Amino acid sequence: MTEQLTPGLYVAATPIGNLEDLSPRALRVLHEAKVVAAEDTRTSKLLLTRAGSAASMVSLTEHNVGAKTSGLLEVAREHVVALVSDAGTPVIADPGARLIEAAHAAGIRVIPIPGPSALSAALSAAGFEGSDAHFLGFLPRPQAERLRRLRVAAATASVLVFFESPQRLGRTLRELSEHFRDPEVVVCRELTKVHEEVVRGRASDLAQRFAVTRGECTVVVRCAPAAAEPGADAVVREYMAEMQRAGARRSAAAAEASRKFSVSRQSAYEFWDST
Repeated sequence: MTEQLTPGLYVAATPIGNLEDLSPRALRVLHEAKVVAAEDTRTSKLLLTRAGSAASMVSLTEHNVGAKTSGLLEVAREHVVALVSDAGTPVIADPGARLIEAAHAAGIRVIPIPGPSALSAALSAAGFEGSDAHFLGFLPRPQAERLRRLRVAAATASVLVFFESPQRLGRTLRELSEHFRDPEVVVCRELTKVHEEVVRGRASDLAQRFAVTRGECTVVVRCAPAAAEPGADAVVREYMAEMQRAGARRSAAAAEASRKFSVSRQSAYEFWDST
């Protein structure tokens, strides 16, 4: 006989489209939960029905999380409380961080139930080396603020990932083309759903393709390296040679060279072979 779950706050990932992605472990958590907290209880109610759950539901939004936290934690001391997202892994792009923070502070066990995430799914399908990725969530609507946020992130990361509405996707891709040296981009639209698309190309080309589109969109950008100063290649090559002679790890040396000389990590990584 399977033992009952330990009381606590379970942070459970839910499908981003295809219901077959709901894990058996997440199903069990929903089935045994006393309370399930979700931003949109209408969406999550379907999952509770699928799990045969009798849990009560609490709508948890950025406006009421402060008022709801104490009650949820009181239940979590003796029962299973599940925090779920409308789609995907909680807290990445929806409320809940303050609830989890309060649970830690109160000594209540927090248990992650991993699973679907548009962020990890898009990175896995993009084909860009993603160990230096910067996630931006939803971009700001004002153009100046949006470009500023992209520039700051692009200065320190080799890959950017963000969510964008279908109405603004074409505009944002045009801005990437005009202000960021037309980088390679992967647009993931309607991930795991019937009309799923994963399309890779230059930002300028994809701006035309997605000028009018529908559905939920996740965008992955391979940052174009900053324009190098004359002779920069020789400097970076010599630095990588010094690191190699010193016994440094290739990946760590490339990361430091990227920061120190404002070149891409991939460029510095390739100089290792030429030393």
